[in-house]
Amino acid sequence: MTYTIMARDPSTGGLGIGIATYSLGVGATCPRIAPGIGAVSTQAFTNADLGPMVLSALGAGASAAEAMGAIQVHDHDFDYRQVGIVPANGLIAIHTGSQARDWSGHAISENVLTMGNGLAGKQVVDGMLSGFDAANGPLAARLLAGLEAGRDAGGQQPSPGNHLIERSSVLLVYGESDIAITDLRVDVHEAAVDELRRVYELYSTYAPYYQERQHSPSTLEAQEVWTRANVDDGEPT
Repeated sequence: MTYTIMARDPSTGGLGIGIATYSLGVGATCPRIAPGIGAVSTQAFTNADLGPMVLSALGAGASAAEAMGAIQVHDHDFDYRQVGIVPANGLIAIHTGSQARDWSGHAISENVLTMGNGLAGKQVVDGMLSGFDAANGPLAARLLAGLEAGRDAGGQQPSPGNHLIERSSVLLVYGESDIAITDLRVDVHEAAVDELRRVYELYSTYAPYYQERQHSPSTLEAQEVWTRANVDDGEPT
């Protein structure tokens, strides 16, 4: 029971993934990104070994479809998996196994993939795509808007009347560097998408300070001094 949005930003080369799920600690097992190579998420009875295998295949020159074919050979339970691949260049690939929980499926545009299983219906993946397209700002902000739209469209509901809360979520974005631009996780929470928004907004306030600290350590004021001037009780002023 998971819904996911994945995208590449053709203007920057960035790659990103946002996920929300009933399972705990989703950021540890599902999303994988290799800058300049591609992004992959494995879910629905997750086999975490598949992500590194996909990125290795893409790095060796395989297309997303060829990488998908390669992992299928190695996973005898592939019918239970849902896998999305967004390469840095080329066509997106998606697999939803016949044994994934209903409703399961996806929506795709040129640079964005939304997918999920155990959902309220197709409106969830369509809503994520629309939410992303309507949002402004950096890739992370648009991915988060997509997750929120998926939640608002019904989120996880593997059977009628059985709505499941989002207990973990992740927002992961890379640019050209091997160091993530955004790497935020909510591992256990009763409203993980709401909490991810709170964490993202607060982290975004500090991000310029952290970037400047890297380049100007001898002149930048101490973080607690900067915090008193810019943050009030844990929230931006």
